[in-house]
Amino acid sequence: MATRMTENGVSTTQKGQEQFETFVVSTRPKRKAVKYDFRSAETGELFTIVRPTLEQCREKRNEWLKHKGLTN
Repeated sequence: MATRMTENGVSTTQKGQEQFETFVVSTRPKRKAVKYDFRSAETGELFTIVRPTLEQCREKRNEWLKHKGLTN
């Protein structure tokens, strides 16, 4: 998948930043999905996920942050 969110295969997401883009999954029936990246401001750790909606991506990010003991 070609993405604007990477350069040479590496995420360009900066600390404390989120990036996302919508794409079409080439299955039948075709459906939309969201690729989502978030980099922790505290640790610089990258969270990345693909889900059907941006809201689902953010819910999973919040669960990840809670598990790590971080804030967004």
